Amino acid sequence: MSMSARPEPRPGVMKIDAYVPGKSAAAGVAKVHKLSSNETPLGPSPKAVEAVRNTDHLELYPDGSATRLREAIAAKYGLDPSRIVCGAGSDELLSLIAYAYVGPGDEGIFSQHGFLVYRIAILAAGGTPVVAEEKNHRTDVDAILAKVTERTKIVFLANPNNPTGTYIPFDEVKRLHAGLPSHVVLVLDAAYAEYVRRNDYEAGLELVATAENVVMTRTFSKIYGLASLRIGWMVAPAHIAEAVNRIRGPFNMNGPAMAAGIAAVQDEAHVAKAVEHNEQWLEWLTKEIGSLGLTVTPSVANFLMITFPDEPGRTAKDADAFLSGRGLILRRIDAYGLPHALRLTVGGEEANRLVVEALRDFMKGGSDA
Repeated sequence: MSMSARPEPRPGVMKIDAYVPGKSAAAGVAKVHKLSSNETPLGPSPKAVEAVRNTDHLELYPDGSATRLREAIAAKYGLDPSRIVCGAGSDELLSLIAYAYVGPGDEGIFSQHGFLVYRIAILAAGGTPVVAEEKNHRTDVDAILAKVTERTKIVFLANPNNPTGTYIPFDEVKRLHAGLPSHVVLVLDAAYAEYVRRNDYEAGLELVATAENVVMTRTFSKIYGLASLRIGWMVAPAHIAEAVNRIRGPFNMNGPAMAAGIAAVQDEAHVAKAVEHNEQWLEWLTKEIGSLGLTVTPSVANFLMITFPDEPGRTAKDADAFLSGRGLILRRIDAYGLPHALRLTVGGEEANRLVVEALRDFMKGGSDA
């Protein structure tokens, strides 16, 4: 029996491409506008900040069940708190769901330009990722259903999708669910749901309430502005919530985060202000950037995907370098199979105007000096 000279990870682990966050700095620039991570320019609710400041007894373990946070979320959405599970961002919950239902030989499906964590979660659980082609950077329900086999155990659907900003109507979500075998878990990742202002969109609460195989995940990292505290939640049928709770860490949420989450979810005025800001500037950015001759994919979230020409000096890579030189940090999305595009988070007024001005200069062949 041959023995390795050092511990080796189980097969497949080192084949996982680690998630790389958007960059946050630009060398030699006095002021940087970070528009690469879909963070809210309004910041968190002042009430959430105050709740963190007032957190005491840090020597004590937090409530391992996040009871008060689950109750606050349940009160807002009219849910049964026993069917809610909280985690360190929705990322943790997406992984826990995969660990609970996917193993070696199993398959998990996600769309072509879906969130990178889906692939990581499926591979980490020992499963095989299966990619369904998109149409015009939009989830294609028929393409997903065509990929379903007897080995399929989970389908991840980001709606709206990151990084494209596109969505599918709720009727399409229901059609997808109806076409899946009953043993397949459908995970509706609604991280950007609060931003959507379309009559045919729903995050998925109705489907979770009436189905035995649907989970919806949400986050406090986006519109609530609490990304640094890592707060996410999911609502699921009781049997799925129980399975996830059995493998969840006993204290996966910290006290200050839970206090901030409770305050944030109750501050509806702050959320309304963030929605209003996004609605105004998303429309403005789409129009202004489109007028420069660049392709802007219509978005319902708090970010835009901008596609650049495949021409020397005009590529997404060239634009990224030019914008970084002006302290404007956007997100390269090569890892999503979109090397010709950049993702732009809707920022504050100053940042938004600077981005348009810089892109105008870039398209005219201006200097970043």
